[in-house]
Amino acid sequence: MPVSVGSTYKLQSFKHDQSLHRIWAEVTILEENEDCIIVANRRTKVIESNGRYWYTKEPSVSFFYKNHWYNVIGIIKPTGISFYCNLSSPVLYDDEAIKYIDYDLDIKVQPDFSYHVLDWKEYRRHQNEMHYPEAIMDILEAELKHLKLRIESKDEPFKHETIKNLYNTYLRIGAKNNAKRPKN
Repeated sequence: MPVSVGSTYKLQSFKHDQSLHRIWAEVTILEENEDCIIVANRRTKVIESNGRYWYTKEPSVSFFYKNHWYNVIGIIKPTGISFYCNLSSPVLYDDEAIKYIDYDLDIKVQPDFSYHVLDWKEYRRHQNEMHYPEAIMDILEAELKHLKLRIESKDEPFKHETIKNLYNTYLRIGAKNNAKRPKN
């Protein structure tokens, strides 16, 4: 069953041991295709596994892939669009939420497309603690290389214009949704 464009869902991140990692209270579906689900949000409540919460500072457009072991978040900042990439399982969804498993390694991409891989210590610690299977580690290594190539060649979604256009779609969807809400 496809997700419904314009509707809102929770987003849930888990760890390999199936423990809950993080919940985004609401994301808006912009598009679903055979490759990915694209969502957007701004000032969204994020609840950590320990119950603490915070709100996202900048608006973002996120790409959750169905056949790749990563997701990509385009973050719209006053200084330009940056990207944050999570090595993760392919996305799944049900009536409850959009879901994925976070595999620790991240890539932070600056507006000029320079980037750094983050969280190697966390990855190695969880690899041992949660007994990541060799097959998954091989997949993550291959997907990390693929993701780096995608960043370096500025393939979709690593295009600032794409993020701006999708965010404008989000703003239009929000205006339509607000117009449909009953006034008090």
